[in-house]
Amino acid sequence: EVQLVESGGGSVQTGGSLRLSCVADGPYFLTVCMAWFRQSPGKAREAVATFNTHLKAQAYANTVKGRFTISRDAINDTLYLHMNSLQRDDAATYFCAAESCTGLHGALAFLEGRYRFWGQGTQVTVSS
Repeated sequence: EVQLVESGGGSVQTGGSLRLSCVADGPYFLTVCMAWFRQSPGKAREAVATFNTHLKAQAYANTVKGRFTISRDAINDTLYLHMNSLQRDDAATYFCAAESCTGLHGALAFLEGRYRFWGQGTQVTVSS
């Protein structure tokens, strides 16, 4: 079973930057798709960015395009989320997710229910 552990969360001021990390442990799929989701109190969990490790393709939610960058260090099995120009609306608990790329074509990769493996989450706070 795949185990995911996030880290790097913290408190930053509006306009600041932060880098989140997700370390994988355990068996992996031949072709794995990974993603970052976030959830704020009273809101549903939403996908922020996705990464197809086979195609090395990236996709972003419209709310973070141009500000966030998703990447992966294959040697260390670590997924990153570089966040720039942070806004108050970006404050949330961020989760790392993983699943076989089968069934994650196009927009399907943005659906929470498509992923089986999740990390515990890391909190991001943005102040002005």
